[in-house]
Amino acid sequence: MRTTLTLDEDVAAKLKAEMRRSGKSFRDVVNDTLRYGLIEKRVATRRPFKVEARDLGNLRPGLSLDNVGELLEQNEGSLHR
Repeated sequence: MRTTLTLDEDVAAKLKAEMRRSGKSFRDVVNDTLRYGLIEKRVATRRPFKVEARDLGNLRPGLSLDNVGELLEQNEGSLHR
């Protein structure tokens, strides 16, 4: 399909730089960039990743989740780093 497209100067400059870098024609660079952008847009509209909290149960007496460094020290020793 043939069409006229008006590009902003910064976009045209980036496309021309990619054209020089890749050795592809301007048309191929524009088409590849548009394809990639359309695919990424579709991927980006997926459900956002969500972390669900879970109860970790009761800890052994004397352990606390308030200080993770201390908890690692008690369980793994001083070489946990």
